[in-house]
Amino acid sequence: MITYIARRIMVLIPLLFGISVISFVLIQLPPGDYLTTLIQQLEQSGTTVDAAQAEQLRILYGLDKPLPEQYWIWMRKILLHRDFGTSYAYGRPVRALLAERVPLTMAVSLLTVVFIWSMAVPIGIYSATHQYTVFDYFWTFVGFIGLATPSFLLALLVLWFAFTQFGIAAVGLFSPEYAYASWSVAKLLDLLKRIWVPVAIIGLSGTAGMIRVMRGTLLDELRKQYVTTARAKGLSELKLLFKYPVRVAINPFVSTIGWMLPGIVSGELLVSMVLNIPTTGPLLFSALMSQDMFLAGSIVMILSTLTVIGTLISDILLVWLDPRIRYEEVQR
Repeated sequence: MITYIARRIMVLIPLLFGISVISFVLIQLPPGDYLTTLIQQLEQSGTTVDAAQAEQLRILYGLDKPLPEQYWIWMRKILLHRDFGTSYAYGRPVRALLAERVPLTMAVSLLTVVFIWSMAVPIGIYSATHQYTVFDYFWTFVGFIGLATPSFLLALLVLWFAFTQFGIAAVGLFSPEYAYASWSVAKLLDLLKRIWVPVAIIGLSGTAGMIRVMRGTLLDELRKQYVTTARAKGLSELKLLFKYPVRVAINPFVSTIGWMLPGIVSGELLVSMVLNIPTTGPLLFSALMSQDMFLAGSIVMILSTLTVIGTLISDILLVWLDPRIRYEEVQR
C-alpha cells in the first residue's frame, strides 16, 4: 500500500510539470496578448498609443521575451519564491487574488461534494432496493429533470422566486454589512447561512447523475450470485446490503473524485456570475478574455492540481475499499 502511494506520488511530479507547460502554451495560442487587448481598449476610449509607447509597455510587462523564457521566469518564481507573478488586468499579485478567491471556491466545492454524496447515496440505495415503486419513479423523474436543467437557469429561477416571494436578493456569499468586513465569527456564520443556495444549485445536476449511477450499479450487484448465496446463509438483509453490494456499488463515486472537484470549480462559472459569487470561475473567465497569462495560468494549474490530487485520493480509497484491487496490486 505504501509502495503504491509512493509510486503514484512520484508519477505526479512530471505530470504536473507537463500540465504547466501545456497550460501556458494553450493560453498563449490565441493571436495577440494582454498588451494587444489593452491597446484596443485604450483606442476605443479615444486614447492613442504610438509604437514607442507600445514597445515600452511590452518591455514593462515582460512580453518582449520569447515564450520559453516567459514560462521559465513564471515557474522559477513559483518554485523558489511561491510567487505566481502579477496580474496584468488587476495590477495586483496573482497570489493575493487567489488568496481571496480560492478559499471560498474550495468551501463551495467541498460542501457541494458533501451535498451530492449525502443526497445521492441514500436515494440511490433506496431506489435500487425498491425498484419500480412510486418512490423510485419519482426520483427517476427528478433525476432526469436535474440532468436536463442548466445550473445557471436554476440560479435565475431561485433569484426570481426569492425576490418575488420574499423580497430578498439571494446574491453573494455575504450580507452587505459583511461583504468587505474582516473575518470574524459573525461573518463566518453569515457565510454558512447563505452558502447553501449556490451549493444546492451547483450540486443538483451532480446529485441527479449520481443517483442514476448508484441505482444502476447497485441493481447489478443485487442480481449477482454472491448476494443470493449470502441470503441463503441467513445473513440479515441490512447487513448483507451494506457489507457487500453497497461497498462495491460505491466504487464509481470514489473513482469520480478526480474530476468532480475541478468539474465543480469550472461548472460553477455561470452560477457564480448569476449569483455574484466571488469564486475563481469568473476570475478565470476574465483572465482568459483579457489574455492575462499569469493569472489564467495559475488558476488552470490549480484546477489541474486538484484533478491530479483528487485522482490520487480516489485511487487510494479504491485500494482500501475494494479487496480485488488490493489483490491485483500485490500480484504486480
